[in-house]
Amino acid sequence: MSMEVVEEHVNSLLHRREAKLVVHHVGQGTPDRITVRKLASDHFKAGLDQVYVRSIATRTGGSSALCVVEVYEDKKSADIVPAYIKNRNLPKDQRVSKQKKEAEPRPAAPAPKPKPAAEKKAEAKPAEKKEEAKPAAAKEAKPAAAKEAKLAAGKEEKPQAGKEVKPAAKAEPKPKA
Repeated sequence: MSMEVVEEHVNSLLHRREAKLVVHHVGQGTPDRITVRKLASDHFKAGLDQVYVRSIATRTGGSSALCVVEVYEDKKSADIVPAYIKNRNLPKDQRVSKQKKEAEPRPAAPAPKPKPAAEKKAEAKPAEKKEEAKPAAAKEAKPAAAKEAKLAAGKEEKPQAGKEVKPAAKAEPKPKA
């Protein structure tokens, strides 16, 4: 397995070197992050804790992988690497998986307090009152409908400004021809 540096950039603000590497793996599968990390640390003469592989991409059926690697100047400057990238760069047996995170006990939400029987009955009664209120509302709707009819009749008597009002034509029988 051989490696060549395609592009290298020094990011002095973040105290790291960002490099694109091509790893040739003829007759083998795509190299894992640990292998690429070791190759990069040997090439750049840095410790494994200072080298992080961001991505590895191989074209289907290809025998070379394009890898994006970050090489930090010291351990302290490598603290800005996100936790998920650090997790990916660990050997499989040391990684923290989602299942392990979920297995950790979470602080339980406070349990709902049991309600006394008197409060439960009070909650049931408003539902009954709503059912009784519906027939009463229907009785009130009849006088309201009568008031609306009177208002509508009053509107017919007053013509709107700017519009011609046609008188209602009486239905006259037409002579038969």
